[in-house]
Amino acid sequence: MEIGINIRNWGPTATREFLTESAKIVDNSSLDALWFNDHIGFPPNIKNNVFGVPKEMGSIIDPLGLACYFASVTKRVRFGTGVLVLPYRPALLTNKLLTAIQVLSDNRFLLGIGAGYLAEEFQALGVPIKKRGQITDDTLNLLNESSKNALVESNGQEFLLEPKLTKPPIYIGQNAEIAFERTIKYGDGWMPVSQTPEELKPKIETFQSMAVDAGRGRLEVVAMKTLPLENHSQASEIFEAYKDVGVSQLVHTQGYDSLQQYAEVVSQVESLRI
Repeated sequence: MEIGINIRNWGPTATREFLTESAKIVDNSSLDALWFNDHIGFPPNIKNNVFGVPKEMGSIIDPLGLACYFASVTKRVRFGTGVLVLPYRPALLTNKLLTAIQVLSDNRFLLGIGAGYLAEEFQALGVPIKKRGQITDDTLNLLNESSKNALVESNGQEFLLEPKLTKPPIYIGQNAEIAFERTIKYGDGWMPVSQTPEELKPKIETFQSMAVDAGRGRLEVVAMKTLPLENHSQASEIFEAYKDVGVSQLVHTQGYDSLQQYAEVVSQVESLRI
């Protein structure tokens, strides 16, 4: 099982120095991947904050812009979005941005995606929230098709998207099983968040059975969870439990206040492999 870690591209740690040095810390470690978030911004007051996102997350560096930057300051580690909200950006522009990232990073990008949920962001962008599912599917279809053939059709116009996209692995983020069909049709793996191994076990079994029945074979599962790193023995047991239930990559997520603390967290996460 691979190991990943988050990096906060929002709040007080979203500075050039902090992001640069944090990315280099991970790049020089044995960790496999680095993950960051996506939002456009927040209203002064969120009416229905179902996930309890902190206000500081509204002050965020765009993840695709950050990915282009990480392509230049890292050499080894893969990095990606956990998750990119696909309906927020036009499909053709998403293709071009992903192509730029892939070219500049030598194909190290990992594309976790979601359909979004925050009504105020959709309203500000002028995107109908009720159409988010269809927009997500249409964008996923374009990304898959344009990675096979640079000639696409958009709004009735034939169009060459060159250079041709080298499609990154696509992970569909959502805890509900509704994500399974989308993953099997368009993606390479499922990305659940904050679920325990016990909660994931029956869902992974169902997901993999559906994938095999659909002719896709077994797909990846990238799980995000905050581990109790202060208790190495307990964290190791949980790590092994995720491996046992079929998780492909476990991503440790947590906050941090300094580069020294981040380096210590990376070292603690690395030690779970030993």
